[in-house]
Amino acid sequence: TESCGSTTMLSSALRRSALSNRATLPLLRSFASGPSSGGEISDELLQKLGTLSTQGLVDGLWVMGWPNAQINGSRPLSSTMKCVGRAVTLKFVPARPDIAQDKPAGGESPEYEAFELCGPNEVLCMEAVGPWESVGGDIKFLRLKQRAIGGLVTNGSVRDTDEVLDYGFPCFSHSVTACQGPAAMQPWKCNDVINLNGTVVRPGDAIIGDQDGVVVVPAKVAETVYKIAHGREEIEEIVKEELTKNPGPPGKFYPFMSGKIKVESPLGQLLLSKGITPDNSNQFEGKADW
Repeated sequence: TESCGSTTMLSSALRRSALSNRATLPLLRSFASGPSSGGEISDELLQKLGTLSTQGLVDGLWVMGWPNAQINGSRPLSSTMKCVGRAVTLKFVPARPDIAQDKPAGGESPEYEAFELCGPNEVLCMEAVGPWESVGGDIKFLRLKQRAIGGLVTNGSVRDTDEVLDYGFPCFSHSVTACQGPAAMQPWKCNDVINLNGTVVRPGDAIIGDQDGVVVVPAKVAETVYKIAHGREEIEEIVKEELTKNPGPPGKFYPFMSGKIKVESPLGQLLLSKGITPDNSNQFEGKADW
């Protein structure tokens, strides 16, 4: 009985102590975070986006009021390269001894995890810590060749350029370098939101690259962007055809902004003559559906 009573008294004391200290203890909860991916893009839509120019895609996002979608500074290793695919992302962080010790080693490293997620319909997007830091070269990227990836895009640099060109997959980078990457940075996380020169990339976004650069089409609005950009490119072809047949300053067909073309304008009249009307196009004033 004495032992039981002592235990009861001790338990009561502990409860009183916990209650009195509650106000001074930090609240324990998980950190707030939104989802990494913004949606899904079908193979069919991905293929359609790949038929458009990067300029048309940028223009489509611009009229919707979205921020800059081009990854400034990422250039193709060869002018003939074009990439189309869903983003698989990889984030590097500055090198530090504990980072090197704590990240998964060898084949379990986040970069190799990202490699294995890539295939013909994926583009590996790598956030480097600086434009001249190497994200990889011939030995690492041999695996990307074996995976037949849709492309590689980085705000950093690549090394072993001749071999990478021979591998055949599209590669867009700030530049090329002979330097090693591990001395400056370590791969840290696969498939999270990354920042490539001020442009956000989320896993699953559409990545389209050509000679003019690389554009990120957010998955959430990819279908709408395609409709706007496709309509714009059709109109641009009509304008070029007209100016070829009847040479003259192009100014009479401007301003040209999707969703704001006036029917009575010279451009509006030209489009009507080609069968493009407010009834079948979202490019006219009052017909914007975004």
